[in-house]
Amino acid sequence: MPLSKFAAGLLALGSVLIPPSLYAALPTETVGQAELPFPPSPHRSYLIDFEFDNMVATRVVVVDPDRQKVLGMLSTGGAAPAVLAHDQKTVYTADIFFSRYVRGTRTDVLTAWDTRTLSPSWEVEIPAKRASTLTEKYALSMSGDDRFVYVYNFTPSQTITVVDTQARKVASEVNINGCILAYPIGDRRFASLCGSGDLQVTTLDDNGKVSDRTTTQFFDPEQEKLVERAIHLGDTFYFVTTEGVIHGVDFSDAKPKVLPTWSLTNEQEKKDGWAPGGWQLMAIAPRLNRLYVLMHPDHERHKWEDPSTIIWAFDLKTHKKVGTLEAPNLIWSLNATNDDAPLLLGTNIEGGLETFDLKTGKHLHTMEGVSKTPTLILNH
Repeated sequence: MPLSKFAAGLLALGSVLIPPSLYAALPTETVGQAELPFPPSPHRSYLIDFEFDNMVATRVVVVDPDRQKVLGMLSTGGAAPAVLAHDQKTVYTADIFFSRYVRGTRTDVLTAWDTRTLSPSWEVEIPAKRASTLTEKYALSMSGDDRFVYVYNFTPSQTITVVDTQARKVASEVNINGCILAYPIGDRRFASLCGSGDLQVTTLDDNGKVSDRTTTQFFDPEQEKLVERAIHLGDTFYFVTTEGVIHGVDFSDAKPKVLPTWSLTNEQEKKDGWAPGGWQLMAIAPRLNRLYVLMHPDHERHKWEDPSTIIWAFDLKTHKKVGTLEAPNLIWSLNATNDDAPLLLGTNIEGGLETFDLKTGKHLHTMEGVSKTPTLILNH
């Protein structure tokens, strides 16, 4: 529709009355960088987001569960596992990248991230062998003095790449054929769980080379199905079978000490169908000396990785059940904080974070939609 002479006159008058300063270029914006407090709160949580729909570009989401706030994110490659340094200054991830994003030349790197800026500090190229599996707690681990990082490889030959974080280079590659993962023991040892039912303990020298290796019979794989996703308190590791029997091993001495087994369920609970299930299905609150386990009331064969809303608490000294916690959403993985006001944290299957106060046993809240497919939670 053509403008009337009156409307056209108003537009012309308006353009004359607009001051020239409004046409000036906007000031150039600069990009800054925020820093998180150091040392970090013991409740600061790192959610390893596997994201089933896009495993090429994955992430670690950093959150403050007390304030229900997302603090930042580490962009990782190829469903990277992560581990926190004991000095709380660094997060390590073992990333996989391809020169053409989804194809081309593969490059594996160990990336060191600053916990204050959540920016990469340095990286070192490692053998292109890192296991491409659902992220597990001990697929990436480190020595007690933060000197060496252990990267689990699967090609399908099984090895551990040992990275020297001081020299920032690969120190060695350790053959662990027939065994999996690297459960860290002190400053220079790690254990691996073997298909034969043995525990293989590898000792390194100060150059990261193998100086000794031993094997200890741990369980009978013909009789029990042991879940490899253990949890530890100091140098004692706790594994659980799919039927709910706890197998403990103390690595504090030169020779591993296999501890007596004990059951999470009594006879009636077994008859009722109770058994553990989930991905990282166990957590320990060190200050309370308690073990927390995801449990199912309808346990079925081949469903021991299914999520659950029910968590049982056990006293690690008496092995007695001391409580039950229940979440409003299905939880797949657990972790507990290491402080005097401990939280139990759980990743729910919708990408949220469930938070419990372990002093009261109460469910505090749900942080919704903080990730896509969170498989693990890490805390300092």
